[in-house]
Amino acid sequence: MISVTLLAFAAVAFIGIATPGPTVLLALTNGSRYGMRRALPGMIGAVLSDFVLIGAVALGLGALLAASEFWFSVVKWLGAAYLAFLGIQMLRSTGSIGRALDDAQAGGRTTAKAIFTKSFLVAVTNPKGYLFFSAFLPQFIDPSAPQAQQYMLLALVFAAIDFMVMVGYAALGAQAVRVLKTSGAVWLDRICGGALLALAGSLAFYRRAAS
Repeated sequence: MISVTLLAFAAVAFIGIATPGPTVLLALTNGSRYGMRRALPGMIGAVLSDFVLIGAVALGLGALLAASEFWFSVVKWLGAAYLAFLGIQMLRSTGSIGRALDDAQAGGRTTAKAIFTKSFLVAVTNPKGYLFFSAFLPQFIDPSAPQAQQYMLLALVFAAIDFMVMVGYAALGAQAVRVLKTSGAVWLDRICGGALLALAGSLAFYRRAAS
């Protein structure tokens, strides 16, 4: 039987995931560049990162980042630099979407491994994710019951919602590229690139809460 607590968790998780962030923006651009099938590895990478982040929080890494200015800064600047790198790549788009689709159909340069790795790294190098889960998950954990099973259940629910939302964004991107001409598709790439740069900037100025 699904508990009220689990339903509340799912509702809040959906709102948080559906709000545009780095991984859903990548799902959108992957869908527009490569189509739904080729965007799938990126979604899997993002879902795997959910388990990594929640597992790390369950083991205390989130608390470490909240307590240590040094390690928080290390993860923060790695994440900001990687987001900025991806954003600049997208801003420099010069009609590559059509060629990317042809390349994907031919099994060319952009491999499934590269798409997977990009989405995975974007999530695991974002300290906001660790701090978010550290503050969010304990509210749905019963301290009197075994915690490992509870964290695993929450991770499965969160990952399932994350995957469904990313499928929606990827489908939107795949549909958009069908109706946009090449120049319009390039502007979609640039808008997403600008959004990633903005997210990189916000992450660079992000500070952990004072303990």
